[in-house]
Amino acid sequence: MSRIHRIHLGRPALLEFRGPDAFRFLNGQLTQDVRRVSDGKITLPSCVTDAKGKLQFRVWITTRDGALIVEGPAERCEELEARLTRYLIADDVEVSDLTNKWSLVHFTGILETAPEGVLVRASHRFGIPGTDWWIPAGLEVSFPEDANVLEGDALEAFRIAHAIPAWGKELTEGILPPEAGLDATDISYQKGCYIGQEVISRIKSAGKVNRKLVHLTFDATLPIDRLTLVDANGDPAGEITSISPLSDGSHRHALAYVKRGAEGAHILAAD
Repeated sequence: MSRIHRIHLGRPALLEFRGPDAFRFLNGQLTQDVRRVSDGKITLPSCVTDAKGKLQFRVWITTRDGALIVEGPAERCEELEARLTRYLIADDVEVSDLTNKWSLVHFTGILETAPEGVLVRASHRFGIPGTDWWIPAGLEVSFPEDANVLEGDALEAFRIAHAIPAWGKELTEGILPPEAGLDATDISYQKGCYIGQEVISRIKSAGKVNRKLVHLTFDATLPIDRLTLVDANGDPAGEITSISPLSDGSHRHALAYVKRGAEGAHILAAD
């Protein structure tokens, strides 16, 4: 079986920030250090947070022809643009909406070549080294024959097995990014100020949050409609957010938020 999967991610919202102040401006809006993508070779995840450090959006950033590109959920394009441009006053930045001009295909592996006209970026969207192909609208391309399509239940099972949080499940407006483990991938603690930075930094200094997203496995024979999360004493330990629709041999994967202090959290079938 091929190790490389092809995942079609549709046409997400795309906002282009161009101008001499673009990098400096977005560095003050996003948790990620946007300068890391300046070489045009990688795509990185980032959070957009409010003044209390709470999540508003999760986005991905890269560059194209010297401009910064911010990718977000297609259904929230207007909200994302409004949030990111709210503080754009005297900065020399031009913002363009490129939504529907590109489609995104991700490969769970490193591809050395791509068809002409395709924008290629390295990324870890599913927790492992991968490759993004940004395909201009109307361009017909041939995909590698050994890259099998991953979709539906198989894609959801893959996501959960790799402990990747999804919007609407593990990620919702108002959570603190470190709760979902996004501090390891989406947040720079060295780049300086951004909206919500003080709260996020205090969480890091304190070294704890009230709950934490964890990856769990459990007996695949348990009825998935009657599962509960408990601690070592059998008391409620948090909330299960995603359960794999497919089993992995004798086990099944899940994601859950475990309360601080809930030792030995595990999944069992409710009575």
